[in-house]
Amino acid sequence: MSSMILPTEVAELTLPTPFGEWQTRAFDWDGSVHLCLCRGAIGDGEDVLVRLHSECLTGDALGSLRCDCGVQLRQAQRAIAAEGRGVLVYSTGHEGRGIGLANKLRAYVLQDGGLDTLQANQHLGFPTDRRTFADAAACLRALGVRSVRLLSNNPEKARALTDAGIHVRRVVGLPTAAHTRNVRYLTTKQDLLGHRVPMGSPLIDDVSPPADVAALLGAVRPTRTKPYVVVKYAQTLDGRIATASGDSRWISGEEERRVSHALRASCDAVVVGVGTILRDDPQLTVRMVPGASPIRFVLDSTLRIPDDSLVLGDEAATTIVTTDRSSPERRDDLRRRGISVVLVPAGPCGVELDIALTVLREQGIRSVLVEGGASVITSFLGRTLADRLIVGIAPRVLGSGTDAVQDLGVREVARSLRLERRAVHVAGEDVLIAGDVTRPAG
Repeated sequence: MSSMILPTEVAELTLPTPFGEWQTRAFDWDGSVHLCLCRGAIGDGEDVLVRLHSECLTGDALGSLRCDCGVQLRQAQRAIAAEGRGVLVYSTGHEGRGIGLANKLRAYVLQDGGLDTLQANQHLGFPTDRRTFADAAACLRALGVRSVRLLSNNPEKARALTDAGIHVRRVVGLPTAAHTRNVRYLTTKQDLLGHRVPMGSPLIDDVSPPADVAALLGAVRPTRTKPYVVVKYAQTLDGRIATASGDSRWISGEEERRVSHALRASCDAVVVGVGTILRDDPQLTVRMVPGASPIRFVLDSTLRIPDDSLVLGDEAATTIVTTDRSSPERRDDLRRRGISVVLVPAGPCGVELDIALTVLREQGIRSVLVEGGASVITSFLGRTLADRLIVGIAPRVLGSGTDAVQDLGVREVARSLRLERRAVHVAGEDVLIAGDVTRPAG
């Protein structure tokens, strides 16, 4: 694209969003529209917080988990709104690194067949990246921007601004919590495109804000009939997840809880029993790390869930897994509220877990994070439905309280569950132990 092309302003308006109002100026550049969402006064154009964001219909509008685009867009909006001054340039014509929506979808098909994101574009006859970012830079110059702090993991964006005469004072990374669906894509961008660590720093045996929890998750291998199931809980040194009075906030520290949020962001679904809802009223969303919230599944055989439960809020999708022991009228009422209700046979402790997992897999769920409570944890471990166990251990001793795991029917140490392919990490004051769950044969 010729650097002699000048952007033509086609509209100026106020755009209200969940992050507040943005003074928005739209520019046409060689047939593509670039929306410049401005917060505060540009003034002398110096030291402006800027995000160059390439159009991504699937990620930005539809919430696709194949990429990190939608999460980064919201991160950037939040950061600029918090600062009170900055510009987000949303560039149409950049879909699929410039190859367009249809070709991006064709590239997805090739990626499902084994190619990485770069190989797929090249197989279709396109270069690795058709974008130049000269268009976005020209729009910034038209706004009077002279120097920036750039919100990006992509070094090419910084080079493009520098080439256009805009001084890049600093590049501020936008790492996101990796999802099992996009971890290969993020790794490819880091290894082959030189992006700054796009999914945060790996967990290390030190105090650090972790985001990349791949080592804890292990190898995610769903089957045709069951998602990959990860059981995660935090406990005291003496194995309690709550005091005798039921208090569980907070057994673990902030760093360990950040790991839990990163694990949520990495999985398709999070599962709890209704007892956890009644006792703790959790949101089960991703808040402590940048990432997408999973679908929330509540196991509730008789629909005891209260109407004002936080998990029924619209921050993320929610499905209640129940049985024919629940009221049909109550099921219909929840569905009218936009809550999905799935009916499965009753089991000895509520819903029949094997069938519930099959239903989840049929709905496209590949990975599940089970967070409790104790009876649900015990059921998944006792019936060998858990593929991976992650335990956060806090340096506390409660004495009496709620056991994390109840009776598993083990009468000999040799018959106990074991963890293989283990990972051990320190998160603040807490220790995380993870491993694949195995049971002795025979």
